[in-house]
Amino acid sequence: MTRVNALLLAVLVVCALLLVSTQYQARRLHVDLEAAQDTTRKLEVEWSQLQLDQASLSKHALIDSAARRDLDMVPASPARTEYLTFGGHGPDHLPGPAGSSP
Repeated sequence: MTRVNALLLAVLVVCALLLVSTQYQARRLHVDLEAAQDTTRKLEVEWSQLQLDQASLSKHALIDSAARRDLDMVPASPARTEYLTFGGHGPDHLPGPAGSSP
């Protein structure tokens, strides 16, 4: 009977140690999960802010005014447009769709 009691005591001690270890791991994983959720919330806020910034910066009027002001750009007009030709041939000599003749 003493051997059975000693064996049961050893099993009880091992189970208790495993329980403590498992609880510690569960607490550690819970802390890691909360940290990851906090990071997720912060990244979502930052993503929303970046989307708002992109929407405001991509407005045509803002881009147009910045191009005119900072880069001294003006819209292209037909009078200022130059057409380049390849190899001295004009646009009439460009190949058309397959099977068609110029």
